[in-house]
Amino acid sequence: MATRTESVDLVGDEAATNLARAALFAALVGAFAYVSFPFPLSPAPVTLQVLGVFLAGILLGPVWGGAALVLYLLAGALGAPVFSAGTGGVGVLLGSPTLGYLWSYPIAAVLVGAVVHRGVDLRDLSTVGVGTLVGAMVAGTAVVYAFGVVGMALVLELTLPEAFVQGAAVFLPAEAAKIAAAVGIVRSDAIAAT
Repeated sequence: MATRTESVDLVGDEAATNLARAALFAALVGAFAYVSFPFPLSPAPVTLQVLGVFLAGILLGPVWGGAALVLYLLAGALGAPVFSAGTGGVGVLLGSPTLGYLWSYPIAAVLVGAVVHRGVDLRDLSTVGVGTLVGAMVAGTAVVYAFGVVGMALVLELTLPEAFVQGAAVFLPAEAAKIAAAVGIVRSDAIAAT
């Protein structure tokens, strides 16, 4: 007696690919957290995490870029050492001076992706102008620092102007460098794809 079997895909190939990419970018942001050094003018360190947020939004789009950063936060909340200087745990997300920055990452990735791709569907990055890329990342930076400043003010009991100086103004030159790096990465990738 012959038995006939049929395989069933529980998850489609596209969803599996997108989930793998999101996991890869979550890991990338976690790795970028290790490029961390104290900044004498701020209680928050300088890291490369925001560069990973930008790239997730640009390369994965708003849906999967945001999902990547949710995975990142979930991994950190569960104790993976993926936050700045190799820290992890729920305590970092609820009581550290950097909590606002961390919570902003999924929102910033969604915003960057939505601006670059003009919606949720991915578009060919070679058709995206540098001005659009920079504008998207400037908007993402505004989200990161708005959340970061408010979080820092609450945790450290600073006034908003004090938190703005310590948590945003001093980092703007580094953010400009990250935006330039992201444009260079995306442009070199777009050129290589053509």
